[in-house]
Amino acid sequence: MSVGNQVTSDHQLARLLQIGIVLEEVVEARAYHHYQSLAEEDRHLDAELEELLEHAAEESAEHREQLEELIAGLDAESIPFEDIETLVEAKYGQTKPEDFDGILYDQLCNEETAYKFYDDLIDGIEASDAEFSIDREQLLVALRTIREEEADGVEAVTKIMETRE
Repeated sequence: MSVGNQVTSDHQLARLLQIGIVLEEVVEARAYHHYQSLAEEDRHLDAELEELLEHAAEESAEHREQLEELIAGLDAESIPFEDIETLVEAKYGQTKPEDFDGILYDQLCNEETAYKFYDDLIDGIEASDAEFSIDREQLLVALRTIREEEADGVEAVTKIMETRE
């Protein structure tokens, strides 16, 4: 999802952070979906894949909490969650977990999408000289940390995929 050239207001930043929350929910929901679908089919996850899905879900929950804390510090009206969900669905909802060749490809897509979103968001904030009602450096540190964790997720999935080729 393109953030644009600059993030120029608390309102725009709040909207973008809410989009991040929804993206994190997608990652968590898809990890849970894969876990449940394999359990329903009486197929057991190997330990490495189970750990990957559990970690993805836990990390997404942590990221959502961090983003919610950032939003709470902004001087902006909350955008109805349904509106944000609709935006994310329009951009990413064309694919469902079963549209990918396997759990690992789906997880890789989710991690890469989140990484790219945070990377674009950081670029948009850095390109702006706007004053936000939260500390800019604190905001950037939090977003860079989340982005790095998403990059680690991409790397973890890639390593598992390479060992299974």
